[in-house]
Amino acid sequence: MRRDMAVYAAVLVVTIGGVYLATRGKSKPVPAAHDHATMSSAGEAARPVTISDVDARRIGVTYAAATAGPLVKEVRTIGQITFDETRLQTISPKIDGWVDQLMVNAVGQPVSVGQPLLRIYSPMLVSAQEELLLAKRLQGDVSEGSSDARQRATDLLASARRRLAYLDISDSVIAEIERTGEVRKTLTLRSSATGYVIEKNVLPGQKIMAGEALYKVADLRTVWAEGEVFEQDLSSVRLGQSVLAELQALPGEARTGRISYIYPTLNPETRTVRVRVVLTNADLRLKPGMYATLLITGTERASVITVPRSAVLSTGERSIVFVREANGQLAPREVALGSSNDERVEILRGLAAGETVVASATFLVDAESNLGTALGGMGNMPGMELTTPPKPLPATATKKE
Repeated sequence: MRRDMAVYAAVLVVTIGGVYLATRGKSKPVPAAHDHATMSSAGEAARPVTISDVDARRIGVTYAAATAGPLVKEVRTIGQITFDETRLQTISPKIDGWVDQLMVNAVGQPVSVGQPLLRIYSPMLVSAQEELLLAKRLQGDVSEGSSDARQRATDLLASARRRLAYLDISDSVIAEIERTGEVRKTLTLRSSATGYVIEKNVLPGQKIMAGEALYKVADLRTVWAEGEVFEQDLSSVRLGQSVLAELQALPGEARTGRISYIYPTLNPETRTVRVRVVLTNADLRLKPGMYATLLITGTERASVITVPRSAVLSTGERSIVFVREANGQLAPREVALGSSNDERVEILRGLAAGETVVASATFLVDAESNLGTALGGMGNMPGMELTTPPKPLPATATKKE
């Protein structure tokens, strides 16, 4: 007997499900732009439905009023922290030579302008030092000569000094060479940038060539956050717009920046455009490579009718809400949608301010509406009364019969 009851219940559930699905229209996925709750279809078979307060509480139905007021358009996207490309610098020598000693020898090491990077032996530097000392001696030799000779000696000395300066030898080192009168085998090359080493392409003893990229240095006091904005949201994005960046690594510490650049091309595969946000990073807690949620605050609409986003059922073809009427029934009504943010969506037509709509468990109300329609005409058919089967008689009673 129990097995018969189980079979009966299973057949009943399958029948109800089949009828329910048969009454639903074909649905399409909701476009990513609207991000409404995706439903089966909110099909045309939906009719007003009455749900008792007890049942409403049991399935989690709540209500909200359609209100007229301001609506701020918000665009939310995922971005990634990257280097500020205007603060990246490559350090390259202007001479050929061999690295005698590295002072900055690890990626991630901080450097500042003027900090020693490496000591280098270069025949070109040796020759330039010898020319400097020769010009210095010549100036002393003609100190009592004609003014023309003294001027030529002075110009020659200035030229020798400039040559070393153009090869990134500091003024203090040049002055020390002149004072001692000695040619140094190796000279120190210093940093021309402040920041952190993000690339190092040099080792002790290595031969280096003029123009070779030895270090890449990034100033991280300012970083970029780059994100993708959907095509349909571009009208809400503009240069200079304020952006709030939230990072998992910094819970509760949102950073504020501004859009500095909107890329001129659109990705045809994702239908998105990349935007760049500049963020200050004085504490250096924003690390390139981190992900960030970017909240772009758009323009504010002064007075529009809105409902909670969860109140709207969208199929891609149309959108409906369930309105609570004066008699307590929940009636489906088609509406036209406008702008939206994370919490509310604008109703362009189909709903008046002050009307009450179902704000949660809307899918269950929609299911009840369609299921009731499907079974309404079959309630009197044999086996479709949806009543619980009677309990079996006791074994003793069966024997007496």
